[in-house]
Amino acid sequence: MSIDVSKQVYESEATGWQRGLYDDLKTTFHAPVVNWFFRTLMANQPAFFRYAWGQLKPAFETRAFAQYEVTYRDTVLSILEDDHALPQYTPSAVGVSPAEFREAHGQLATLDTMAPRLAFVFELLDTALSGEQIGSSPSEEWAATAPFPTLDRQQSRSVTMIPFEDVPDSLADTVTAIREYHGFDSGLPTIYRSLAQWPSLLDTMWDDLESVLESTAFEAACVSSWSHAEAHVSSLPYTPRLAPADLREIDLTDDDVAALQGLADQFRHGPVETVLPAVTLYANVLGASGPRNGIQ
Repeated sequence: MSIDVSKQVYESEATGWQRGLYDDLKTTFHAPVVNWFFRTLMANQPAFFRYAWGQLKPAFETRAFAQYEVTYRDTVLSILEDDHALPQYTPSAVGVSPAEFREAHGQLATLDTMAPRLAFVFELLDTALSGEQIGSSPSEEWAATAPFPTLDRQQSRSVTMIPFEDVPDSLADTVTAIREYHGFDSGLPTIYRSLAQWPSLLDTMWDDLESVLESTAFEAACVSSWSHAEAHVSSLPYTPRLAPADLREIDLTDDDVAALQGLADQFRHGPVETVLPAVTLYANVLGASGPRNGIQ
């Protein structure tokens, strides 16, 4: 048994407790979007998702998580800035209007907020569903249990995307290069389907940043970002009960658990390993990055 990742419950379709959970997720994540991963869980394993969100939510509400988010972003960008002169774009430089630039900026700000959260979720679920210990080195610091602070964020917007089959022909070579680089056999990640709404922007970004993404510095940034997510999973003061034995206690079958293990492995160890750090890079060059310091 495997999970059908093409089957989703979209926000517009969610009702009752499902709509409430989506609203809670967006509020907790400080981002007006429900990621494809969560929509897939809702469609395929709603009982698991409802239970898992109750286990996961407290992890996002501490000051330590804010520190994790800020450090994640700075980890990626500091490594790249030490090795590359990263561009900073204006509307005229990428061939879009000021209004289009603002929209792209807002959507990238949202995706930049999501990136460290998704990295944490994928790391935690893969660890838990593999039967490995979460919170193996719980932090004793004040921040570990203190509330999440107010962060000075860029103004975010809901993320809109072009269906893969509707991506303009003018982007064919760029899309082929993107898929080959990240290792996608089909489809295109959210970040690129969003940017494809402005073909000249995506073309310019890819032309300028392809060499950065292929560099040893970006490889190091990816390793460091995932190591940072792993360290935060290890430091959790509250331990979500998401091991296979815990899931069997809520009446999930062995087939259900195996399907969830496969999904978690796919999202933790697949192309997303390079996609999430790339989101941080794309947001930075458009001036849409969230905070990189200021949390003590």
